[in-house]
Amino acid sequence: MRQFFGMSQSGSLEEAIRGLKAPQFIILMSNDTQFEAHVKALEKYFPGVPSIGCIGMSYQTRVVEHGVGVVAFLDGVTAVANVLENVSTMPVKYIQRLKEDMRKVSGSSQDTVCIDLCTGNDACVLTTVNTVLKERDISLVGGTGDGGRVSANGQVYPDAVAYGLVKNRNGRVKTYKENIYHQYGNYRFIASDTDRANYILGSLNGKPAKQVYESILHVTDQEILTRTFQNPFGKINGDDTCIISIKEVNGNALACFRQVNDSDVLILLELGDYEAITRETIQKICRDFPRRSAIFSINCLFRYKLFSERNYMQRYLQEMAALGAHAGLVGYGEHYNNRFVNQSMTCVVFE
Repeated sequence: MRQFFGMSQSGSLEEAIRGLKAPQFIILMSNDTQFEAHVKALEKYFPGVPSIGCIGMSYQTRVVEHGVGVVAFLDGVTAVANVLENVSTMPVKYIQRLKEDMRKVSGSSQDTVCIDLCTGNDACVLTTVNTVLKERDISLVGGTGDGGRVSANGQVYPDAVAYGLVKNRNGRVKTYKENIYHQYGNYRFIASDTDRANYILGSLNGKPAKQVYESILHVTDQEILTRTFQNPFGKINGDDTCIISIKEVNGNALACFRQVNDSDVLILLELGDYEAITRETIQKICRDFPRRSAIFSINCLFRYKLFSERNYMQRYLQEMAALGAHAGLVGYGEHYNNRFVNQSMTCVVFE
């Protein structure tokens, strides 16, 4: 299979798809103003081709901040795209669609991946989707788009998750998650006074969450939102840690980008040597896949901001490009199998 990436910084879809012929699956990453027009136009250019889309920045060797980016897979892919609606209230209502699509693709853990783009309520959505994917042990990568809208097959949907099941007919697929943080100190917290619907973290070990964070790191209210780049929270999940970014201060509580529940065990994290960790990820992918056809990744918006502030973003994209055809989305949260994480990178590699 092959991966195509086209882009236009000015938002010209015609420029972005120039040279694309006979795609078998398409991912659209557009801007808030032109999103719906781009979705309709893309369907006219490639009628009947499975496609998903969202509002967000895209990248290959450069970042497209306000225009449009198109990723397409071709020459050896079997794919189907669809959507689960009402994800904020009842995503399971439409789960039969995913079950039918699984039968159509007839994929396995070795050759098939689910790529999803979501509007929100990610943890619940991933739990729902994983009930079907786990029947064949199929992996998932994806992320949250902006603007509360996604697209599938030429239609725009609010409050939904768009997904594509992509089968590589010429080799394997494998998903990866990169974490550039490690534990800070020996702090261990039990969360309480949480508001699951609004992602509010009220207390840590019985004390106001804001006060705990400020006293440990010696920061002010104003500094918390930038300090989360260096010191987010982490939720222990078996032998893995899910990163939880701080969104804003809410009185004496902290609003996060990921749901926290009462009795969750949290730790404090600190930024590691992200350049060395990136090199390790690249080396691991090379060991696993001596031959690579494509890599599609989702990088968190906070990683993008962190790397940009430290003048590393461009070099990061160049290093990833050495793997071959690499492109992706800047997301507002990252999906890895049944986990919703922040400040991470997830990707799928095609042999």
